[in-house]
Amino acid sequence: MKKYCLDTNVFIEPWNKYYSMDLAPNYWDMIDGLAKKGVIFCTEFVKKEILKTDDHLSDWVKKRPYLFKPINEEVQKHLRVILRKHERLVDSSKSRSMADPWVIAHAIAEQATVVTKEDPAPSLTKKIKMPDVCKALNVECINDFEFLAKMGVQFKATFKG
Repeated sequence: MKKYCLDTNVFIEPWNKYYSMDLAPNYWDMIDGLAKKGVIFCTEFVKKEILKTDDHLSDWVKKRPYLFKPINEEVQKHLRVILRKHERLVDSSKSRSMADPWVIAHAIAEQATVVTKEDPAPSLTKKIKMPDVCKALNVECINDFEFLAKMGVQFKATFKG
């Protein structure tokens, strides 16, 4: 069974912008079902980033401990390699991207695909993004729309008027 390790932005942006619980509750039911089946998972650091904001997404996440995998020795081993080779992945001065190396390390340990909303960094910048690191480490990395296509998700709209 193919597994997918989801980044924080795959939760926050859809929840706040286009798949809100009021608009698309079936989307979140699907995410929940895939987590229960072990198809998708997150690192504890994704949970930590989501819980920084006390909102309905945080409440939703707190009720789903099965979505999050604990950090183990193998994940830590991969993390050390990632940070040694790609130290610019984390911007600790702004506390940004703190979960990114953990997401990639967990994906490597679980032989999973990374799912993120990040695009590769522009070639003329010194920044580095998750897709850049995944490419360098030969880890499959897709966006959430590609993930939905791989899952065969189809949306059906209903009108309550």
